[in-house]
Parts: sequence; C-alpha cells; structure tokens
Amino acid sequence: MKKILIVDDVPGWIRFHKNNIEYLNIPDLGIDTAESAKEGLAKIEASIDNPYTTIFTDLQMESDFLPKLAGEWFVEQIKTYKYYDKTKIVIVSASPSIQRVAEKNGVLFLPKTVVRNSDAEIYRQFI
Repeated sequence: MKKILIVDDVPGWIRFHKNNIEYLNIPDLGIDTAESAKEGLAKIEASIDNPYTTIFTDLQMESDFLPKLAGEWFVEQIKTYKYYDKTKIVIVSASPSIQRVAEKNGVLFLPKTVVRNSDAEIYRQFI
C-alpha cells in the first residue's frame, strides 16, 4: 500500500491536494494530512514502521522556526530518519524560495501556481 502525507496550514489547500490525488483513483492508496510542520513530524514519527511513500509539504506554515521556514525545518527533520530515505518529498509552495530550499535539501518541488493551473494528473509523477 502506498501512503501519502499532505502537510499545509491552510485546510483549503489540504482538501485541494487530497481531492486531486483521490481523483487519480490509484488502488491501495492511503492519504494522511497535517496542518503544521510539528503535526507532520508527529505523523512521521508514528509511521516509522510503515513510512510514507510520498510527502507533500508547504514551506510557509507556523513561524516557530524562523529564520527557517517551517516546511524547510520539516524536510530537514524527515531527512534524519533512515526509514524515510526512499520517500519522495515534494515541496508545494508559493514561496519565492521554493527552488532554493528544494535543491538545498535534495527534494522535489512544485509551485502552487503550477498546481492551481493544472489538472490532477500533475500529481501522478510524484506518487
């Protein structure tokens, strides 16, 4: 079974991503959500024995991690768990620093402007 985690502080964006992924009708796919980097990390830690296959995360969430963006902190935390070394991590954000943060951390990125103007198929490449 494939498992996806969607982390964003805006419930509307969580629904948007979840609905698009569900639209793809991928068999044996489970989707979890979190509304902050801290909640996302708790879900990661609770799933060590059965890691997520893909994690979609926003960059700009809670401000607890300044000067880093919460999503950047979250990605760095995921990278410390060897169980998640095969997990696809995708930053989905409107932040102008999305590409820099993604490249620095060796993860994928997808600007929210692209997601907003595309159909659900754009997610398939990450699942």
